[in-house]
Amino acid sequence: MLRIIDARTGEPTDVARARRSLVRVHARASGFDTTSLRVLLVADLLVRALELGGTPVWATLSAAADPAELRAGAAALGIRPFEDHRDAATGPGEAQTIDVLTQEAEGAATGGVCVAVAPVEPASGPVDAIVLRLALLAHRRDEPLRLDAGTLGDADDTLTRWRAAVAAWATQPSRPVPEDVRQRLRAAWEDDLDVPGVLRVLRWVETSDVPDGARFETYAYADRLLGLELTREIGASL
Repeated sequence: MLRIIDARTGEPTDVARARRSLVRVHARASGFDTTSLRVLLVADLLVRALELGGTPVWATLSAAADPAELRAGAAALGIRPFEDHRDAATGPGEAQTIDVLTQEAEGAATGGVCVAVAPVEPASGPVDAIVLRLALLAHRRDEPLRLDAGTLGDADDTLTRWRAAVAAWATQPSRPVPEDVRQRLRAAWEDDLDVPGVLRVLRWVETSDVPDGARFETYAYADRLLGLELTREIGASL
């Protein structure tokens, strides 16, 4: 069961009232900037984590400005589409709500669970969208982040290395994800959506004695949450 620390109370909260009950993830963005994209990314991760746990999710978005540009930027970042908040009245019935918004807008949360996202100082130049996604994922959502050359370079190097490794592991006989590894991954993302913890598990698997076929399945499984296109290089050299 996914538990999130409510930013208003500091208390961990089960995000679903009952097994398979509907959860609404509502992203509240100010406009098109990197901090707003981080808000949408956190909301996207919540949707993915809930769906992996079998919970039905309804994702909505409200943006104070530039909604079309924000949606385009989110799509480039691998964030799946959100319904317009204005259509909420015609959406599904009663649901537990998770509001995802910036720390400075925390008071705008309307109820349910509040997830506050720290600001991001953007990069000075163009950045590959999935490299940006990994750079954001590698840091806790409640920590301010500066996208400097070192942060982006680390993300780029990791993404390149992992995609090449996954492509190589895919040539070996498939093996199931080891149960202890699966449990470690789920324990991380179900504990307040600890995505840096998920990445630490993958780094351990990368250099462990886990068979290559199981490494491949582990990375493919984790990528259902991470959305980093880790299997993209499979067959590229053929």
